[in-house]
Amino acid sequence: MVYKSEPDALKECVAYFSMEIGISHKIPTYSGGLGILAGDLLKSFADMKIAMIAVTLLNNKGYFNQKIDHYGNQIEEPVNWNPKDHLVLLPNEVYLTIEGRNVKIKIWKGAIYGISGYAIPVYFLDTNCKENNEYDKTLTSYLYGGDKTYRLCQEMILGIGGIKALESLGYKKIKKYHLNEGHAALLTIELLKKTYKEALTHEESYSVESVKEKCIFTTHTPVAAGHDVFDISLFKKLLGNYVPEFIINKISPNSQVSMTLLGLYMSKYVNGVAKRHKDITKEMFPEYNIDSITNGIHPMTWISPSFKNLYEEYIPCWAQDPFSLRYALSIPKERISNAHTESKMHLLNEIKQSTGASFHHKRFTIGFARRFTQYKRPDLLFTDINKLKQIAQKLGDIQIVLAGKAHPNDTKGKELIKHIISISNQINQENSKLKIVFIQNYDMRIARLMISGSDLWLNTPKSPNEASGTSGMKAALNGVPQISTLDGWWLEGHIENVTGWSIGPVDLASENNNSDYLEAKSLYDKLENTIIPTFYSNTDKWIEIMRHSIAINASFFNTYRMAQQYIANAYHQ
Repeated sequence: MVYKSEPDALKECVAYFSMEIGISHKIPTYSGGLGILAGDLLKSFADMKIAMIAVTLLNNKGYFNQKIDHYGNQIEEPVNWNPKDHLVLLPNEVYLTIEGRNVKIKIWKGAIYGISGYAIPVYFLDTNCKENNEYDKTLTSYLYGGDKTYRLCQEMILGIGGIKALESLGYKKIKKYHLNEGHAALLTIELLKKTYKEALTHEESYSVESVKEKCIFTTHTPVAAGHDVFDISLFKKLLGNYVPEFIINKISPNSQVSMTLLGLYMSKYVNGVAKRHKDITKEMFPEYNIDSITNGIHPMTWISPSFKNLYEEYIPCWAQDPFSLRYALSIPKERISNAHTESKMHLLNEIKQSTGASFHHKRFTIGFARRFTQYKRPDLLFTDINKLKQIAQKLGDIQIVLAGKAHPNDTKGKELIKHIISISNQINQENSKLKIVFIQNYDMRIARLMISGSDLWLNTPKSPNEASGTSGMKAALNGVPQISTLDGWWLEGHIENVTGWSIGPVDLASENNNSDYLEAKSLYDKLENTIIPTFYSNTDKWIEIMRHSIAINASFFNTYRMAQQYIANAYHQ
């Protein structure tokens, strides 16, 4: 199937590999930031008509549907979606050897469309074939599901199977391969095998440098869970002698194969996803040169209808040129306020429908939504619930809306959800000026409502674990200021009382054992003494902060700027 306009398989292009790609909530092949970022970046490349192709896994049962019972227990259910509704099954088929057996891979084709109709093909790999055994059929069923064996099989399918798939589709001139995290690192070995020429030593038989010239590696987190490692015994059991021994020796500290080290070793250009993340990554891997390209968001994907209409009236070129959002400073304050109220009503309607709770559009509303895991500290706001109630009683109603999924194997993340549900049940029964709701089954649709309908966006990662973060960027696009610990992108986007607020000084969380208490105190102080008084008593100042969030942050922290940096710094080098 050929779309209106797309890269010619016989012409030069860049191939982007990612375990997950978030295109739409209707195609549930993503779990969170990594996949959403991939989808947003590809959308900007499509808008810019850049010759790209993308490879990912089908995940025909999605990540999972989340249900929360009355006690706060997260219940995971398979996602029911039909790839035929969104993708086209191609006749091409390839085979991959896993643990000595042939595994068949089908290829589905989708597309990401740019503003002008230009399409970037996205190829989804699928092992649910009748020729495969029952286990192999499930290997592309669940995103990040199963055990270490399952994960390594998925990474073999993505990396090795992905290269085979592109070859079968006739792509002859791939200039660069962009590895979005270590999940795709095995593609470098498939490329390396093609350079084999018999030489005096096994190592000299391969051209590592020629592969490095073609590979770009983006690492997304300092957290251990984002750096896959596999026991050498398991690695060799599944891959046999596929990976040359001299490569294994370079990427296997502590008798474990590191996919991050494989990506680093086999790539000429490596980048972190924020300036501080570059520094942290350099500390983790001092022998490698690390650059930084700070993440962004795709404006057209995350804009609310009311702000889209507003920008088209006052900044007509904004969609093609998001840098022009700096002119938001000239939009009348009343129009900014009206657009936000309209966005907020959409969120409050969703809250009413999904939770039954009645939130008021004139009351101060805090939004928090992301993956529920310990280092993101979704419970920091509730460290002293009595203090929070006192602030609401003193200054005015506070409404809090939360959403997010915990990984099925993240017991502590699930406990955080349960804890917050327990707090909300207690608070909501008291009929106080404080209300808390949790919206279940967080996805792209819910995210759009929350980032545009909240009055304040809250982000509380424990420094230095937030490599970048993008939810606050989405909020800024819709005129919603953020309060956050000074980590990730917020170190670059934060101007106190101008674009938002900080929680504690830089490195407080990493240097102080009592950081949770101190940062909670800082959060309460800002809410009580600055943020809520401004919201309720100084509307003019509040809207000025909203305008600066758009003009300073939304105009820069977007995937158009990202795409241009990748083209200049990585693809054209």
